[in-house]
Amino acid sequence: MDPDSILAHVAFTTSGSLVDCIDKKVLIILRDGRKLIGVFRSFDQFANLVLQDAVERIAVGNRYGDIPRGLFLVRGENVVLLGEIDLDREDIPHPAAVPLPPAALPQLMAAHKADEAAKRVAQATRERLLREQCGFSPEGTEGDGY
Repeated sequence: MDPDSILAHVAFTTSGSLVDCIDKKVLIILRDGRKLIGVFRSFDQFANLVLQDAVERIAVGNRYGDIPRGLFLVRGENVVLLGEIDLDREDIPHPAAVPLPPAALPQLMAAHKADEAAKRVAQATRERLLREQCGFSPEGTEGDGY
C-alpha cells in the first residue's frame, strides 16, 4: 500500500472530521444542556458551527416541544455532542414521547424552568454534603494554593 492511500484511511480527530456532516440534519447538545436540531451548513477551524432552520428542543418527562431559532451560530467550545439524525427513523415517534403543539409551549417552558430549578437545588445539596461529609473542596478552590 502506498503512503497516500494509508493517509486517506486515517480518521480525522480535528474539526476537519465535521466535513462529513455538512448539509445533514444534526442534533447538537451544548454545555448548558440545551439541545439544538437543524441543518449543519458550515464550520470553521475553531469548530464554530452554523445551523440552518434550527429549533431548540425542550423536554420535560416524556413531553417535548420545539422553539424555532432560525439561523443559529454555535461557538465551538460550547458543543458537547454533535450527531447526525437518521431521517428514516426521525418520522417514527418514540412510543413514550409526546410531542406538544406550539400552543402548549408556554406550559412546557414553565415546567422546564421548575424542573431546572429543582435540579439546581439538588446539585447544591449534593455539593454541600460532599464538602461537609467527605471533605471535598468547593468548586473553583482546588488550585495550587497551600
